[in-house]
Amino acid sequence: MSFYQIKINNLQGKELNLSEFEGKKILFVNVASKCGLTPQYRELQELQDEYYNTLVVIGVPCNQFGGQEPGNSDEIQEFCSINYGVSFPITEKIKVKGSEKHPLYSYLTDKKLNGKKNSSVKWNFQKYLVDENGNLIDYWYSITKPKSKKITKHLTS
Repeated sequence: MSFYQIKINNLQGKELNLSEFEGKKILFVNVASKCGLTPQYRELQELQDEYYNTLVVIGVPCNQFGGQEPGNSDEIQEFCSINYGVSFPITEKIKVKGSEKHPLYSYLTDKKLNGKKNSSVKWNFQKYLVDENGNLIDYWYSITKPKSKKITKHLTS
């Protein structure tokens, strides 16, 4: 299965067709609205605004870390819009680890699928960058800020 064939819905329950973003890099971030790292939403939006021609940020709500994303779809959307002016796509709430891990995160975390490296999601706001052809570039743990050189060096090439 190709990366662009992975099925995931947006917050409104409609399919978010990843192939629409072919030709751009995609930064996937498992997000939560009640986390100490939640202010990273601001930098994620700034990153989206700055690199809009070549990058799509996609927020992926997950409640697996400290129950820090308890909201339903409407609550998550409202929180992101009102508090951080988020305009980038946000998916349905999913699981990013364990036996019910969403196929997107199976791809992102399994070297057999992504061809690059194995990883596991350790906490909210872990970041995975995929290139213009759907290949994993790298991932960064939560403490790496969205506008860190570790990430932005991949966005200018």
